[in-house]
Amino acid sequence: MREPYVISRRALLGGFAGAAALGLGACTSSSTSPTTTAKSAAKQTGPGTLPDPAAPEGTDRIPLIRNIVVVMMENHSYDNVLGMQRGRGDGFTLGKDGKPTASNPWPQMSTVAPGGPKASLRAFPMPTPCQPDGHPYNTWDAYWASYADGKMDGFVASQSGPVSMGYIEPDVLPFTNSLAATFPVCDRYFASVGAQTYPNRRFLMAGTSLGLLNDTFPSAAPPNGTVFQALDAHGISWKNYYSSLPSALIWSYQAGLPGFSSHLASNAAFLADAAAGTLPAVSMVDPDFGKQSEEDPQDVQYGDQFLAQVVNAVMDSPQWPHTLLVWCYDESGGYFDHVRPPAAVVPDSVPPDLAPGDTPGSFDRYGFRVPAGVVSPYAKPDYVSHVVHDHTSILKLIETKWNLPALTHRDAAADDLLDSVDLTRPPAFLRPPKLAAGADPSALAGCLSTGAGTIPPPEFVTTS
Repeated sequence: MREPYVISRRALLGGFAGAAALGLGACTSSSTSPTTTAKSAAKQTGPGTLPDPAAPEGTDRIPLIRNIVVVMMENHSYDNVLGMQRGRGDGFTLGKDGKPTASNPWPQMSTVAPGGPKASLRAFPMPTPCQPDGHPYNTWDAYWASYADGKMDGFVASQSGPVSMGYIEPDVLPFTNSLAATFPVCDRYFASVGAQTYPNRRFLMAGTSLGLLNDTFPSAAPPNGTVFQALDAHGISWKNYYSSLPSALIWSYQAGLPGFSSHLASNAAFLADAAAGTLPAVSMVDPDFGKQSEEDPQDVQYGDQFLAQVVNAVMDSPQWPHTLLVWCYDESGGYFDHVRPPAAVVPDSVPPDLAPGDTPGSFDRYGFRVPAGVVSPYAKPDYVSHVVHDHTSILKLIETKWNLPALTHRDAAADDLLDSVDLTRPPAFLRPPKLAAGADPSALAGCLSTGAGTIPPPEFVTTS
């Protein structure tokens, strides 16, 4: 089953062919401690409130960090990507055979083998680096079916089907796993909403999806704007670097804002700016959504290769000593995760835009966990963050840095990710560590033409 689109992003991916339709041309000291920030966050009351009410808007409150870089991949859960990391974060529980014990029952009325009232499917390693086309599937309905009243055992029975129990072996994503094993990893970072890519990326930029649950391009603007407009209002530089589609256009009305196109640049420009030490204060770096984002049916190795290129460019940059990079995935894609998403602050008065027959609900619960981490010279060595975060934590980080007003109740209440850094001591990673090389897709080539392999592998199916 394919995601519902009105204006599909795949229609916009061919060299950003949709740019013209949207009115765009192609674009090539002291510091705030995490403890202080957490106490400040607890006092937030809603939209318009400042991290530091005693300071003017636009005040630089974290001078040790001058550049924030955000890299958001697509459609994988924490367990799917990082569940097999040993001694780092809350991943799979392993049995005596060294394999995950996690399982989900087959739906009893299923017409797909094996069926039977006691049939179940254990978590299994994906046969190849490629994924089936169209599954798993993280719609609003698939999320609630998978959540299963908090039992987390409805993934196979949902629209996602058996592939939802697949996970990626660490050696398939060597750089991603090396990054998570070296720099702080966040094992309680959740998608902002149990829905698709665009709603979650809207939360990243504006603290709300404005009711959106699917991957469409409605033009309505959030009442308090986006973080990009907040940055513009205070003369804080930013760019959205992209290959196929600038994700800032998920709020499509922004295309008509004066000067918007000047903030768009190619990923080649990102590499050049990083090397020259001219990155803006805030950078959002997007993968090629048709090849590198790790959405199905892509070969995930290309995503690992892309992430390695971006992170290495930042670590090699003259700006590295004052940079903080956040990497994450937008949503779980429908893949299994064992941690129940907690309750979340409702962002605003706009309810989910439910279609007839959709599962009733509101924006009062996070989506499933996604892989995420913090990369900075000031990052804490050997640190795993167990603090609850979602995409609005990145908003809160930017707001905390420049004392910008909260856009919604969600980002007002969010934690700002600063628990993963120590700004009171000399930076532990001033000399960048040696990380694993990014994946070489040619080493495990062929699955894009031959397919994802047998899913599920028969040996992971239990019928009694």
